[in-house]
Amino acid sequence: MTERVDVVGVGLNATDTIIRLPRFPQFDSKMELISHDVRAGGQTASGIVACRRWGLTGRYIGKIGEDWAGDFQVRELETDGVESHLFRVGGCQSQRAYILVDEDSGERTILWTRDKRLEVRPEELRREWITSASALMVDGHDTAAATQAARWAREAGIPVILDIDRAYPGIQALLEASGYVISTGEFPTRLTGEHDALKALREMQKQFKCCLTGTTLGKLGVVAWDGKRFYYVPGFVVRAIDTTGAGDIFHGAFLYGMVQGWGVERNLEFSCAAAALACTAVGARDGIAPVAEIEHLMETGERSKRMYSSEELERAGKM
Repeated sequence: MTERVDVVGVGLNATDTIIRLPRFPQFDSKMELISHDVRAGGQTASGIVACRRWGLTGRYIGKIGEDWAGDFQVRELETDGVESHLFRVGGCQSQRAYILVDEDSGERTILWTRDKRLEVRPEELRREWITSASALMVDGHDTAAATQAARWAREAGIPVILDIDRAYPGIQALLEASGYVISTGEFPTRLTGEHDALKALREMQKQFKCCLTGTTLGKLGVVAWDGKRFYYVPGFVVRAIDTTGAGDIFHGAFLYGMVQGWGVERNLEFSCAAAALACTAVGARDGIAPVAEIEHLMETGERSKRMYSSEELERAGKM
């Protein structure tokens, strides 16, 4: 019998090589790097690890190759106490990423590769892995499997959080199956064709019947629409060392808040604070701060410049 867990995730894991540079290199140049470190990453895997470090029980489902990077993923998940179901693919390399980090700003550029054989297929999932959890996180890369997991979760009354950044093939079905869709960057405007981000979020919610649609805005925070009102949470000002994985930790934090039963506004505040602190260390997971530290930043932290005023949000909510 499958044991119950608080959170379950179906999606990416990755082995990241973080390369810190004094500045981003120009074309046809040479540069001495500051440091290079291997770290565990991947959207869903990192989100589940964050929840585990905050005291929840977690399960992760994904694929790895038959190489040292896959062994590394296994060890990292075991160290964090995550129940993992990692399918091994023979003769295949695990997902790798080389991440160039600008030392001054902490901003990063990601160079990645993923063998198509690493895609989790729907038939490889077991329904009980999903329905024995209190909340599900998916990231859209293994779209068919993510959609199947999301449908099982919704049928069982389990909330589904989707971390999405691109319109992968089949994404419409996944959006329809996901209750809480928090994307990154310009995804809502690209998906809907609406140039105004607030209108795009409303259109997404209307079209796919989501409980919540939102988009993260980097250091400026997050904006979301629940069908009745807009929520806007400015970002927190920190000394950024490396922005790698900030979005992963944001979504892991939102997943954590769902299990706690928090309202939307508190959950978005917590997620923004967790993401900000994630930027103060190297890699996707080294900056996962304790809950008490995250809540302290929520109470005392300096905020970024507002992107939206209360009046703008109120007007957009009445349109």
